[in-house]
Amino acid sequence: PVILGYILAGFIIGPHTPPFPLVANTETIQTLADLGVVFLMFSLGLEFHLRKLQRVGMPAMLTAVFEVLCLLLIGHEIGALFGWTPMERIFLGCILAISSTAIIVTHLRESGLLKGDAGQFITGLLVMEDVAVILMMVLLPGLARTGELPTSEIALTMLQLILFLVGLIVVGLIVVPRLLKYVSRFNSDEMLLVTILALCFGTAMLAAKLEYSVALGAFIIGAIVAESRELGRVTRLMAPIRDLFMAVFFVAIGMMIKPSYLLDHLGPVLVITLLFVPGKMLACSLGAFLTGRDAKTSLVIGANMAQLGEFAFVLAALGQSLGSVGTFLYPVVAAVTVLSAVLRPHLIHRAPDLATWVTGRLPAPVVAWLTVYNRWVLQLGTHRRANPAMKFVRSLTFQIAITVCLIAAAFVAGAFLARYIVAHPQGLPHWLGGAPTVIWMGIVILLLPLYIAVVRKMQALAMLLSEIAVADRELEKRRAHPLRRLLSHTMFLLQLVLLGMITLLASAALLPPWQTLGVLLLIIILLVLGFGKVFNKWYSRGKFALLETLSEPPLTEEASEPPAPLPDLLRDAKLVTVILPQGTAVAGKLISELELRTRFGVSIVAIRRAQENLINPGPDDELREGDQVLLIGDDAHLAEASQCLRSGHRPSSGVVEGSLRL
Repeated sequence: PVILGYILAGFIIGPHTPPFPLVANTETIQTLADLGVVFLMFSLGLEFHLRKLQRVGMPAMLTAVFEVLCLLLIGHEIGALFGWTPMERIFLGCILAISSTAIIVTHLRESGLLKGDAGQFITGLLVMEDVAVILMMVLLPGLARTGELPTSEIALTMLQLILFLVGLIVVGLIVVPRLLKYVSRFNSDEMLLVTILALCFGTAMLAAKLEYSVALGAFIIGAIVAESRELGRVTRLMAPIRDLFMAVFFVAIGMMIKPSYLLDHLGPVLVITLLFVPGKMLACSLGAFLTGRDAKTSLVIGANMAQLGEFAFVLAALGQSLGSVGTFLYPVVAAVTVLSAVLRPHLIHRAPDLATWVTGRLPAPVVAWLTVYNRWVLQLGTHRRANPAMKFVRSLTFQIAITVCLIAAAFVAGAFLARYIVAHPQGLPHWLGGAPTVIWMGIVILLLPLYIAVVRKMQALAMLLSEIAVADRELEKRRAHPLRRLLSHTMFLLQLVLLGMITLLASAALLPPWQTLGVLLLIIILLVLGFGKVFNKWYSRGKFALLETLSEPPLTEEASEPPAPLPDLLRDAKLVTVILPQGTAVAGKLISELELRTRFGVSIVAIRRAQENLINPGPDDELREGDQVLLIGDDAHLAEASQCLRSGHRPSSGVVEGSLRL
């Protein structure tokens, strides 16, 4: 593949290849390579819509958890085989658990597999691995310092990550498509490209400021842009930039390879490669099969995932900066990346044959059991989606969860903003609580539409669950109704208490003093009573904007292009409409029988009749009395053809130039 050519070029011009280096400043190359990762993840988001991510989300997540645990174990045992320290074993396991998004996605795009079932599943799996990298980068420093896993940090990191993703996706789906629609009105590719780059780098920088992966931020904003109607133009404009920086990224990988280190650690390189490639392939294939993919697709998924890449270098550099791993690990990882890139195409090519070979040699009862299991998993998902009552429950639960996450994310963002504001500015009384109180009150007022909506959804969910839990056929109606109402009120009250606790916890850094809080809550209640309908209308508008974005199909690349100019050959052509009168001799004849193109050099473009309109009719379409026939040709030929169709009527009686509009 072309990727190996880039890596080889980087190895040749790198600073570690004799007789002398051809590149003086490798840091600049590395910076350009980091930009390549951002563009790659953004382009990946463009091709992977949020609705597709939702479809493969749960199977991909379960597969990712399974294969990451397997590779952590494999890496730990390989490190123990060579006598490495416990932290070096853990870092090696984390490195082997994460595949290369850059190499895998580039290959999928070149092979045309990216939009298929296997390609979409692989993309979802890569996204889940990216989330795992974030957790690793949070946990490994604490583990290196104390030797223990910080459980509280794990929970806090996951919660913050969920709030960040929910807030970014919901706000982005409302704002970004409308921004791009406005910019596209200027018909300027330059202006649209600058806007896209600003969104891409701005979101990546926001993710970096919040100590998340820039790749994750770029992917999410790409998926948001993919929901806009300007997707075709954006993809066309971003392709050259993506290809340029991706080439630099692979060249930078080749420049990291040190020949002397490879010779000194040739044994670990070969052993890690020979155990990593089949281990990764087997773990991903088994995980994909357990979540409902067939054997052939599972092996294709596993073969594609057997590739180290960019995140391996990030984790290796993190280990070196912490002093937890030796300097040998980085070049070893680079060498394994190159070797896995060499082996992986052969595995992908032979994966379908390998699936046939394996299933052909399994005992018949085992094959039958695997087939039954695969059907059972598929039916399980179908049955879960087919139950209308539970489908409505899941929909309400999902909407409540998203709304609560938005509320919590707004308070967390307010706490982040409060760090850069003077706590007690002049003009505010001290008893008020200072700037945090003002921020808290402003956020609550902005969130009132969400609070009103989520309370109503909680009430509806409680009523629905009580109806499902207490059916009339199980109890007498006079006993069922009070019990159902009691359950409904209890569940609704529990949800309100939970909502209040989440609000207090999320806004703890901004909460005003208790006496001030009581006054502010009274003001909020009065606002709800006085402007509840207005807040509800605002929420409905926001929800409609979100649904409009998700339901509006994007324009294709061809449709987003400006219309082509009219060819010179058609500028002299004329359009004439002929109305077929009653008694005309051509009524009941087929278009092919008239031979208008052969006899007169004109063609029938369209036919309008009472029941239907025929655009570009075929030779077997029949003409009828009263039809309005649209002809195209030059003036002389149109006059002759019109006379033929009118069959003896005067030329002016049924000819209307350019009158038929379809």
